[in-house]
Amino acid sequence: MTTPAAPQTPEPQHFGAPEAPAAPSAGKKALKKVGGVIVAIIIAVGVKFGLPYLTGDAPVHAKVGECVVVTGEENDPKVDKTDCGSGKADLYKVEQVHEDTFDVNKCGEGYAALAQQLESMKFVLCLTEVKK
Repeated sequence: MTTPAAPQTPEPQHFGAPEAPAAPSAGKKALKKVGGVIVAIIIAVGVKFGLPYLTGDAPVHAKVGECVVVTGEENDPKVDKTDCGSGKADLYKVEQVHEDTFDVNKCGEGYAALAQQLESMKFVLCLTEVKK
Protein backbone atom coordinates (compact mmCIF):
# COMPACT_ATOMS: atom_id res chain seq x y z
CA MET A 1 0.00 0.00 0.00
CA THR A 2 1.23 3.37 -0.76
CA THR A 3 0.89 6.40 1.32
CA PRO A 4 -0.54 9.40 -0.29
CA ALA A 5 1.93 12.14 -1.02
CA ALA A 6 2.01 15.04 1.36
CA PRO A 7 0.38 18.16 0.06
CA GLN A 8 2.89 20.55 -1.42
CA THR A 9 2.97 24.10 -0.26
CA PRO A 10 3.89 26.59 -2.88
CA GLU A 11 7.11 28.40 -2.32
CA PRO A 12 6.82 32.13 -1.86
CA GLN A 13 7.62 34.03 -4.98
CA HIS A 14 9.80 37.10 -4.81
CA PHE A 15 9.22 39.69 -7.48
CA GLY A 16 11.89 42.14 -6.41
CA ALA A 17 11.58 45.55 -4.76
CA PRO A 18 8.31 47.42 -5.26
CA GLU A 19 8.43 49.91 -8.12
CA ALA A 20 8.30 53.62 -7.37
CA PRO A 21 5.36 55.49 -8.88
CA ALA A 22 6.11 56.89 -12.29
CA ALA A 23 7.25 60.51 -12.32
CA PRO A 24 4.96 62.94 -14.13
CA SER A 25 5.83 63.22 -17.76
CA ALA A 26 7.39 66.36 -19.18
CA GLY A 27 4.13 67.07 -21.00
CA LYS A 28 2.14 67.17 -17.76
CA LYS A 29 4.71 69.49 -16.16
CA ALA A 30 4.54 71.86 -19.12
CA LEU A 31 0.73 71.79 -19.03
CA LYS A 32 0.77 72.72 -15.33
CA LYS A 33 3.12 75.65 -16.02
CA VAL A 34 0.99 76.90 -18.92
CA GLY A 35 -2.14 76.53 -16.79
CA GLY A 36 -0.52 78.56 -14.01
CA VAL A 37 0.45 81.31 -16.42
CA ILE A 38 -3.08 81.44 -17.86
CA VAL A 39 -4.58 81.71 -14.38
CA ALA A 40 -2.16 84.53 -13.54
CA ILE A 41 -3.10 86.40 -16.73
CA ILE A 42 -6.83 86.00 -16.02
CA ILE A 43 -6.35 87.37 -12.50
CA ALA A 44 -4.30 90.31 -13.78
CA VAL A 45 -6.90 91.19 -16.42
CA GLY A 46 -9.67 90.86 -13.87
CA VAL A 47 -7.92 93.22 -11.50
CA LYS A 48 -7.13 95.71 -14.28
CA PHE A 49 -10.61 95.89 -15.75
CA GLY A 50 -12.91 94.50 -13.08
CA LEU A 51 -11.66 96.04 -9.86
CA PRO A 52 -12.86 99.60 -10.59
CA TYR A 53 -16.36 98.25 -11.21
CA LEU A 54 -16.35 96.23 -8.00
CA THR A 55 -15.10 99.13 -5.89
CA GLY A 56 -17.35 101.73 -7.51
CA ASP A 57 -14.44 103.75 -8.90
CA ALA A 58 -15.40 103.27 -12.56
CA PRO A 59 -16.28 106.46 -14.44
CA VAL A 60 -19.98 107.06 -15.01
CA HIS A 61 -21.19 107.53 -18.57
CA ALA A 62 -24.34 109.51 -17.86
CA LYS A 63 -26.79 110.49 -20.58
CA VAL A 64 -28.28 113.90 -21.35
CA GLY A 65 -30.98 114.69 -18.79
CA GLU A 66 -29.55 112.47 -16.05
CA CYS A 67 -28.16 113.91 -12.84
CA VAL A 68 -24.83 113.16 -11.21
CA VAL A 69 -23.10 113.96 -7.94
CA VAL A 70 -19.47 115.01 -8.33
CA THR A 71 -17.16 114.60 -5.34
CA GLY A 72 -13.45 114.17 -4.75
CA GLU A 73 -10.42 116.09 -5.90
CA GLU A 74 -10.55 118.29 -9.00
CA ASN A 75 -7.87 116.16 -10.66
CA ASP A 76 -9.57 112.88 -9.58
CA PRO A 77 -13.33 113.45 -9.41
CA LYS A 78 -15.77 110.71 -8.42
CA VAL A 79 -19.08 110.75 -10.32
CA ASP A 80 -22.24 108.90 -9.31
CA LYS A 81 -25.65 108.93 -11.01
CA THR A 82 -28.49 110.03 -8.77
CA ASP A 83 -32.09 111.24 -8.83
CA CYS A 84 -32.35 114.87 -9.96
CA GLY A 85 -34.69 115.62 -7.03
CA SER A 86 -32.36 114.18 -4.41
CA GLY A 87 -31.23 117.60 -3.17
CA LYS A 88 -27.69 116.32 -2.62
CA ALA A 89 -24.74 118.68 -2.52
CA ASP A 90 -22.65 118.94 -5.70
CA LEU A 91 -25.63 117.83 -7.83
CA TYR A 92 -25.34 118.47 -11.57
CA LYS A 93 -27.55 117.78 -14.58
CA VAL A 94 -25.97 116.45 -17.77
CA GLU A 95 -26.78 118.91 -20.58
CA GLN A 96 -24.44 117.58 -23.30
CA VAL A 97 -22.22 114.55 -23.89
CA HIS A 98 -19.33 114.74 -26.36
CA GLU A 99 -17.99 111.31 -27.38
CA ASP A 100 -14.42 110.39 -28.41
CA THR A 101 -12.78 113.45 -26.90
CA PHE A 102 -11.26 114.89 -23.76
CA ASP A 103 -11.72 118.47 -25.07
CA VAL A 104 -13.59 120.17 -22.23
CA ASN A 105 -13.81 123.37 -24.32
CA LYS A 106 -16.55 121.70 -26.43
CA CYS A 107 -19.02 122.47 -23.66
CA GLY A 108 -18.74 126.22 -24.06
CA GLU A 109 -19.51 128.98 -21.56
CA GLY A 110 -21.84 128.36 -18.63
CA TYR A 111 -21.13 124.64 -18.26
CA ALA A 112 -18.95 122.68 -15.90
CA ALA A 113 -17.02 120.20 -18.04
CA LEU A 114 -15.89 116.80 -16.88
CA ALA A 115 -13.67 114.59 -19.07
CA GLN A 116 -14.01 110.86 -18.37
CA GLN A 117 -12.62 107.60 -19.73
CA LEU A 118 -14.42 104.28 -19.47
CA GLU A 119 -12.27 101.45 -20.87
CA SER A 120 -11.54 102.55 -24.46
CA MET A 121 -14.32 105.16 -24.55
CA LYS A 122 -13.51 108.76 -23.79
CA PHE A 123 -16.10 111.48 -23.38
CA VAL A 124 -16.86 114.87 -21.89
CA LEU A 125 -19.93 115.55 -19.74
CA CYS A 126 -21.22 119.13 -19.89
CA LEU A 127 -22.98 119.88 -16.63
CA THR A 128 -25.13 122.56 -15.02
CA GLU A 129 -25.54 122.81 -11.27
CA VAL A 130 -28.96 121.85 -9.97
CA LYS A 131 -30.23 124.56 -7.65
CA LYS A 132 -31.65 123.44 -4.32
